[in-house]
Amino acid sequence: MNQDWLLLGDVPGRAARLWRDNLALVFEGDRWTYGEFAADVDKVAKGLIALDVKRGDHVAVWMTNRPEWLHLMYAIARVGACIVPLNTRYRTDDVAYTVVQSESKFLIALDRSGPINYGEMLVEAREEIDKAGYLETIVMVGEQIEDSVDWEAMLVGGETITDEKLEDRASEIDVEDRMMLAYTSGTTGHPKGVIHSHKPIRNTYERAMLLGHTRNDVHMSYLPLFHAYGFSEVAMMAALTGASQVLFDVFEPDVVLDAVESERGTVLHGFDSHWADLIRAQEQRQRDVSSLRVGTLPAGMESTIPTARIAQDVFCPTTSGFGMSESWAFIASSHISDSQEQRIEASGYPMYGIEFQVRDLDTGEILAAGEPGALFVKGYTVMSGYWGKPEATAEVLSSDGWLDTGDVALLRPDGHVVFIGRHKDMLKVGGENVSPAEIEGYLLEMDGVEEVAVVGYPDARLVEVPVAFVVSSTELSADDLLSRCRGKIASFKIPRHLIFVEEMPATPSGKIRKVELREWALNQID
Repeated sequence: MNQDWLLLGDVPGRAARLWRDNLALVFEGDRWTYGEFAADVDKVAKGLIALDVKRGDHVAVWMTNRPEWLHLMYAIARVGACIVPLNTRYRTDDVAYTVVQSESKFLIALDRSGPINYGEMLVEAREEIDKAGYLETIVMVGEQIEDSVDWEAMLVGGETITDEKLEDRASEIDVEDRMMLAYTSGTTGHPKGVIHSHKPIRNTYERAMLLGHTRNDVHMSYLPLFHAYGFSEVAMMAALTGASQVLFDVFEPDVVLDAVESERGTVLHGFDSHWADLIRAQEQRQRDVSSLRVGTLPAGMESTIPTARIAQDVFCPTTSGFGMSESWAFIASSHISDSQEQRIEASGYPMYGIEFQVRDLDTGEILAAGEPGALFVKGYTVMSGYWGKPEATAEVLSSDGWLDTGDVALLRPDGHVVFIGRHKDMLKVGGENVSPAEIEGYLLEMDGVEEVAVVGYPDARLVEVPVAFVVSSTELSADDLLSRCRGKIASFKIPRHLIFVEEMPATPSGKIRKVELREWALNQID
């Protein structure tokens, strides 16, 4: 079964065989060849076996971009377990819910990053996590919390595991095994765990070939590794092609561009907000970016076109694409040889093995090219479902494999897809999926809040931000509500504006008219 498929855990070993002495990774002055990187992955894999991580176990990872994250990305898969990447902007309630819902048996976390103390938040979330009874072990990188295992101690424990035992474990893994639970916010409240096997790795490899990525490339790796974009299009892409990646724990445009100059970077990645920041930084202080060859920039929406157009002149040609957690990162992609118009005004051409349909929003009838409607996709990269949520799975994934993306799009006569927007109630805040229902549910738990509705408001940098309309029975202020959110839920979920109203506009059936609320927001917010 595995003969024609790549397994994630095998990627570092393959890279070491092909490009052992090539530079694999640069992080804060430290450098790894592919031989050294693969050896470190095996050390971590042996440590996981010593911890008693078994095939099929879920292992949550909560840390910023750093070498340990990359080692875990492959080591967890190498021992047949399933990685559960946690958003580093999660706070106590977010992380407790996700660790419990994913039924993770192991959690590996960084102690802190700058002012953010992950260990402290874990201590606060521990009671709720322990109550569920799934989590067995917490491993801390850095300062320990009570009843945790030290990262270095885990590696020492792995020294008792032989190469033969590791290889025996790796040989048991099947391409259909769970490789990742990627948590994404939905329209019905809490995040959902998207189940992916090892199959989508083929899609990433084929795109590497399509875009001409080779061992001579140097990727700037600042996109969060917990996102499918950073996970597949940067980290995995580099290892599949023998390229090197310069890893950044956070995205700082000036630091990135300085590294492009010093490391002779060839590939940039990111949403339009990343590119806009890079353009501003380059305009303020010029660097030599002549080494840049190509970039990825999911484009096609009216709001992304101006930034994409400027990026071609300031940096390099960019290729567009379309994807989502449920389908994999870039199931559509443009090619460097496509026209500039195709690369910045469309969202790519379906990859091999992927089918697109645009259907009428009301009748479900398949529409002709050029007609906008609901976008459905089908193919081997599509998720098998949402972990522990069969009803939510059935709502978006049909029995014959068609995924309702929740997006409105059109297929052009040239075969390229154009992403127009979302027909489901979802916000996209700087590349982060945000569920209005989740924010609404959180605010409704607060005393004095009678009714809440969250809508999107345009933002020059983040595309849109949440705005909450609130009906209150007491004298609450915006600061009262916002202060209760800070430190509890991720900052990108916290409403940028709170507007108190006496009653919500509603349909005759009682459903809140969010279209009207969006108009109110545009009129009331300066």
